[in-house]
Amino acid sequence: MKFVFPQKISRNRIILISSIALVLAFGIFQYYKLSKALNETSSREEMFKATIQSLEEKLIQAEEENTQLSNSLEAETERNNSLSRQIESAASKVGTLEKLFQTDTELLRKYSRVYFLNENYVPAHLAKIDEKYLSEKNTEKFIHANVEKYLYMLMDDADFNGVPLQIVSAYRSFGEQNSLKGSYIITYGSGANKFAADQGYSEHQLGTTVDFTTPKLGSSFTKIETELAYQWLLENAYKYGFILSYPKGNAYYQFEPWHWRFVGVILADELHKRDQHFYDMSQREIDTYLIDIFD
Repeated sequence: MKFVFPQKISRNRIILISSIALVLAFGIFQYYKLSKALNETSSREEMFKATIQSLEEKLIQAEEENTQLSNSLEAETERNNSLSRQIESAASKVGTLEKLFQTDTELLRKYSRVYFLNENYVPAHLAKIDEKYLSEKNTEKFIHANVEKYLYMLMDDADFNGVPLQIVSAYRSFGEQNSLKGSYIITYGSGANKFAADQGYSEHQLGTTVDFTTPKLGSSFTKIETELAYQWLLENAYKYGFILSYPKGNAYYQFEPWHWRFVGVILADELHKRDQHFYDMSQREIDTYLIDIFD
């Protein structure tokens, strides 16, 4: 009788051992794969970290370069702005000089025995005054062309407010003033010096001065002080650039409520605010308003 049981056991062991070996081998293989995968993941993570660090360094560098560019741009912008301001300032100065060059420097000089106009002086541009504004309709009277619109606005607004005005006298040449003064001397003697300027010293020669009257007074314009028109002029003429040249108590001539001179809206407004008269100002201060006389 044969005994075979031990052989069966040996065979089973072999199978078991083989199975265990296979499982171990498979486990080792899986572990190897997992380990390799982990190593690869770790390697990729290190690569990512290195890439991120590199990108961060490049970003910092780019930000620094951007800051430098911004500073350079700001500095260049400021240089350009400074240059623009210099150009504008230069243009403004050139414009001012050109404007002054084209403006008659005599217009704001003091007169009344203070400043002399020679016999050849005539305003560069004279305009014939519309007859409707004149007291004597069949005569010709002239005003400085740049003053014309201000004069018409004054008279139209006065009329609109129920205070009609008319012009008795406007521009007078050197020769006309000489003849007028001569006739006054014949009539009034030396007393004419109290109300009539010698030739060359009259504001009328500038073409910026007018003598006002009213339809009611006509040639009796010296009585305008008693009229509502005079009060209206005192309160409103400065708005159109006109001032009373010879108020009460002035050092040159008798009080002339009819005699109004254009000095520009800016200067006239300043005199009104100060409650001051033209001849109370220094010539130096007056000259600063010349550039704006027709603005």
